[in-house]
Parts: sequence; C-alpha cells; structure tokens
Amino acid sequence: MTAPGTRTDEDAEDLDVEEALALVKENPGDHLPAHAPHHGHATAPHHPGEPRHRATPWPEARTIAERAARAGVRAARRAPVSVSLDTALGLTLAEPLTALTDLPSFDTSAMDGWAVAGPGPWTVRAEGVLAGHAEPEPLTDGEAVRIATGARIPPDTTAVLRTEHGRSDAKDRLHSTREVVHGQDIRPRGQECRSGDQLLSVGTVVTPAVLGLAAAAGYDTLTAVPRPRVDVLVLGDELLTGGLPHDGLIRDALGPMLPPWLRALGAEVTAVQRIGDDAEALHRAVTTSDADVLVTTGGTAAGPVDHVHPTLRRIGAELLVDGVKVRPGHPMLLARTKENQHLVGLPGNPLAAVSGLLTLAEPLLRILAARPAPEPYTLPLRDAVHGHPYDTRLVPVVLRGDGAVPLHYNGPAMLRGIAAADALAVVPPGGARSGQETELLDLPWATGGIGVCFT
Repeated sequence: MTAPGTRTDEDAEDLDVEEALALVKENPGDHLPAHAPHHGHATAPHHPGEPRHRATPWPEARTIAERAARAGVRAARRAPVSVSLDTALGLTLAEPLTALTDLPSFDTSAMDGWAVAGPGPWTVRAEGVLAGHAEPEPLTDGEAVRIATGARIPPDTTAVLRTEHGRSDAKDRLHSTREVVHGQDIRPRGQECRSGDQLLSVGTVVTPAVLGLAAAAGYDTLTAVPRPRVDVLVLGDELLTGGLPHDGLIRDALGPMLPPWLRALGAEVTAVQRIGDDAEALHRAVTTSDADVLVTTGGTAAGPVDHVHPTLRRIGAELLVDGVKVRPGHPMLLARTKENQHLVGLPGNPLAAVSGLLTLAEPLLRILAARPAPEPYTLPLRDAVHGHPYDTRLVPVVLRGDGAVPLHYNGPAMLRGIAAADALAVVPPGGARSGQETELLDLPWATGGIGVCFT
C-alpha cells in the first residue's frame, strides 16, 4: 500500500522538500498559472457554474492538495525569513546550519577531577580551575590542579583524573587508583565539529535539539521557511462561545480546536472570525483576506444557509476538490481563490472537520511549510471495523503494543473518540477485519508535542 504523501513513479517530477525550498528561495519565471490544470489528476477541477463532478477518492484528494500547494509556492515567491532561536521551533531550515566555531572551541574537561601532568604521584596546586574562566597557567610534570567539568584544560596537561579515581596520601600528594591513559576525559578542541562544517542540511525541521545545536554552534538567528498564514472562518448561527447548549443552540467546538491544530500542522493562525450564516459577511472575509490559506467550518453542503459554494462561484474561484469519498467528512472541499491563496472548506460536524483537516489541510500546509512527509506505517487492528461500501473511513484508534484498537464514539458529530485517540486508522471501502494491517495517520501531538508537529 502506498500511503498519502509518498512518491510514486507517476509523481517523480513532483516537488520534494528540497524543491519546495528552492522555490521559496527563488523567483522562478516558469511557474504555472494559478488556474492551469495539473497533469495526473484522475478528476478534473470543477469550475463554478459547471455541473459538479463526482466526489474525489480519498488518496487522490490528498495528492491534489499537495499539488495545489506546490502551485501556491510557485506563485507566492515567499522569501526565507530570519528568526530568533526562541521563535524558530517547528520551522524548516532554508539554509544549511554551518558551524560558526569549533565545538568545543577549546580543550575542556569532560569530568570533575584533576588535570594532571606526567606520571604520578602529583603535587596539587592550591587554586582550582572552573568553567567560564580564562586559560589557566600551564602544568609542569608531577603537578595537578582541581578542575570542573567544562573548564579549560591547562596547557601541557596529560589527562584528567576523575574524582573517584584519585586519593591523597599523608603528604597531600595525589595518587591514581587506576592506570592513567594519555588524553583521557579531555574533550579536545573541534571534537564535535570544526568551524565551517555543515551540521544540518536545508529542509531540516527545527526541533528543541536543533535549537540547542544552533546555539552551541554560535547562532542567534536561523534562516527558515515562513509559516503559511491561515485565517479561520467559523460559520453558523447556532454556535455558542460559552455556557451550556440551550434553545437549539450548541457550543462551538471547532473555534477552540482548529487554531492549535493548524499551528501543530505548521501554520501561523492570523485570524479567527465568527461569521454565522451571513453570505455577505463570508464574501467580505474571503475577498479581503491576504492569508495563504482560508479554512471555513460548515456551509459546504447545498442547504439554504450553506454559503460556501455560492461565495466561491461569486468570486470566480476554482474548485479543485468538491467532495471526497471519505467518512466522516464527505462534503469537504478545496478551492483556489487567488493565484497564491487556497480555501479549505471543512464540514461543520466536529469529527468530519478533523477528517477534512487531515485529508486536505495537512498536505496543503505541509508543502507550504516545506516540511517532509511523515513516514507511512501500518499496524494490525485489534478489532474488526465496519466499512462504507464505496468510501474510505477514518476511525480513531489507540495504540497498544503492536496493534491499534478502534475506539467507539466515531460518528461525524462526535469528539469523544478522537480526544482519546493516538491516530486515525484508514479503513478501506468494505471495512477491515481483526488483525488486518491498516494504514495509520498520527495526530500531531502524538509525535510532536502540543503546539508544534515535528514530523
């Protein structure tokens, strides 16, 4: 099975991380026009005013979202940004991380103990050597000095004798309780790298460890791919922002859920607007936004207050995906609203919206942020899962040992299952039997921590 996000022979010309970064760093003159069709689509994009095409198969919908993002990268010509270390977490390096100094930049002690010169026993100096101080005086044969971990090694030192390997005699001379090997417990200058060495390549996602390495190598800022900017438009007159549901009104679950989820996918959420069922307000919000991606909630069907499709027709947007063969989340959509802007229309039901996030928003934002595709993996299901006759199902699961346990409460309007889940199982049409190897989609916080997804 080829998981979404993996490359096939047919997609060999598609952008990978390096190519995406190259487009960020250049202003190519041969980028595709915003409305040019991309080869390889089994389902052609739908133009407003034409009869709506059939729903797109789930794997193909993800591929279309990736290709749309690549066209958006070409059109946007976004320059890399210089960011401080404390704001770089989760970004992708747009330039290699090259050492600005030797690491370590001088010979240092790897342990607490004594710096010794020549064979023992040794006479110990009165003053010690601490980290952060200037270079100490050289040692002479038969001399030792107390030294702390990380302190500079005195010139002419033979080795560092660990505290637990030394003892003093009645004349306060230092003896070793085991053989002293020349250079032991000394970190020589340049042991980890030399100035100018490449430490990390372009396309590396900035993790906490990357931040530590960058600081150690002398960096105050990093050059990275900017986060794609996302505006969230929450639709529906029936939504409450506080208190208990009453009188036909329900609490808005997507307003609190979507912004942190989108940030975990690499986005910068620039605005969250509550619009209700107001066609003119939706039109104003869409046409005045300068975000890279708009995410709407609800209003993607064909009911009397479903204003997303009419708004897209009104502004001349191009529908790239209009319905996906997936449950929940079937009425999701993807449209190109401007040459360098896309709209992801999520269904209003909470779990259906999660399905839309993982189907369309995740591949779109991943390419825009120049992040690598997650490695696909499968696990056997512990229990059988009923399938839809024709559509893919996304089912919340928890990981237990070497298997995945499907969770209940997986209906389109339910969040109880996904709130306890580690991943979503991709159940093919017709269902999956107990023990069947099934593709899994990790949730961002399952691997990357709350707020930022690293993989």
